[in-house]
Amino acid sequence: MEEIRNKIGFICDMDGVIYHGNKILDGVSDFVNWMLDNDKKFVFLTNSPERTPHELSMKLERMGLSVPPKCFYTSAMATAEFLHSQNPGCTAYVIGEAALTKSLYDKRIYMNDVDPDYVVVGETRTYSFEKLEKAIELVNKGAKLIGANPDITGPTERGIMPATGSLIAPIEIATGKKAYFVGKPNPIMIRHGLNMLECHSAEIAFIGDRMDTDIVAGVESNVDTVLVLSGVTAREDIDKFPYRPKYILNGVGDIVKG
Repeated sequence: MEEIRNKIGFICDMDGVIYHGNKILDGVSDFVNWMLDNDKKFVFLTNSPERTPHELSMKLERMGLSVPPKCFYTSAMATAEFLHSQNPGCTAYVIGEAALTKSLYDKRIYMNDVDPDYVVVGETRTYSFEKLEKAIELVNKGAKLIGANPDITGPTERGIMPATGSLIAPIEIATGKKAYFVGKPNPIMIRHGLNMLECHSAEIAFIGDRMDTDIVAGVESNVDTVLVLSGVTAREDIDKFPYRPKYILNGVGDIVKG
């Protein structure tokens, strides 16, 4: 545990690590306060492109945890960074929520439903057959297909619901084109997190609750990985994967009290 505590910074997944739905998990407040008291650098990563950092900050505030917007990094922001680095000044047709569109605008990537460079898909509750048809038409005309994350499903207050991977699958099937996914397990997310913290990979630990997105992304980014059992992974699930986390904890509170 001392090895973890001695890290300069932490990159943390959110759902299953910091909260479930609208409930802060046990030990999280102690962990965040410990990071603040000990001048640790930290950033919260999320594969969800649906909320801006300000909205995420307000969500945690409602749950009793004060974390400034600068401490969040989303797959929407990573997608915008990726497209800007690949093709500055490009245009996109977007199926997603306002936070995804805003992230693209912030990188001067503007909307185009006639001849865009990219079709970008993220989680949304306004998915429609009309938008699906338009996306298929544009990809067939040459637009590149981008997914904010590859998640097939995600947890909601009403249970498991389809996520970006499910929404983008009909476009892939209809066009025969495979999407490029920016969110975890793509290590791009963690590399951006390292840049935000201005840390070297050896100086931070990445904390997540999923073997198939969080831990593999950490392994491929050459950072020490911490799997917490407060989310979707049980201890007996770990041996199903050909890679392992460096540390296994019940929750982030263990770092403070362990």
